[in-house]
Amino acid sequence: MTAASDTVAALLRTSALPPLEARILLGHALGWRRTELIMRADQPLDAERVALWRELEARRLAGEPVAQLVGAREFYGLEFDVTPHVLIPRPETELLVETALEAVAGCARPRILDLGTGTGAIAVAIASARPDASVWAVDRSVEALQVATRNATRLVDAGRPGGALSLLQGNWYAALDPSLRFDAIVSNPPYIASDDPHLEQGDLRFEPRGALTDEADGLSAIREIVADAPAWLAAGGVLWVEHGYDQAAAVRELMSARGFQSVRSERDLAGIERISGGERANPSVHINA
Repeated sequence: MTAASDTVAALLRTSALPPLEARILLGHALGWRRTELIMRADQPLDAERVALWRELEARRLAGEPVAQLVGAREFYGLEFDVTPHVLIPRPETELLVETALEAVAGCARPRILDLGTGTGAIAVAIASARPDASVWAVDRSVEALQVATRNATRLVDAGRPGGALSLLQGNWYAALDPSLRFDAIVSNPPYIASDDPHLEQGDLRFEPRGALTDEADGLSAIREIVADAPAWLAAGGVLWVEHGYDQAAAVRELMSARGFQSVRSERDLAGIERISGGERANPSVHINA
């Protein structure tokens, strides 16, 4: 039976969770929207729904990410399916989307590549904002691509001028048709060093390790992406990558050494140099046979 105290107001008042997290999880358990939580705050609740809420509350208190518990996370105004097989989209990564869109603003029907797509958040957001763009998204994880495919199917109109997303399984550029050239390449690769203590803290404990760390110094994936990017970029094409809070100078150096021009970093809303990029300098670069 439902206890007399089992109302939205009572459960939220007694929860040990932060208020926002408690409201999100309780709304998910009840299948209610935020406005319903307010309007029906004193309504007695079904015992099964209360039990589900208490299970979700306990799991969150044990550290599981809210996005995994509800199976979704908003990114760039779109709601993405999330599972333990993919990195949870984060607000700071929206800067990568915005910068890539700005870079191709004057390009008709741009071709854009997202490396290490995970949920597909970056690729889908770009495709949604630029219906004429042709977008490719690559990930080495089959499970991640399954999530990305669901998100792309639900959120991207296959009838858009740029067509449906092209989702490929492989390591960085390996799965691509060698004839392809892109106006922009974007990536949020694994960039946390293997010995970084943050890997054992907070939400990161529950996210796929391979999407977080390169199991090295945090720069090995970025080195690979930067090294091969010129061969895949059209003349004037750009590369932008997300990186750690203290890696901007190192990433700029990698790009400059590879011949990129106009190399710079952009800061997120917290003032952190979150992404770095540059323009392909040498149009004569070709893929080696």
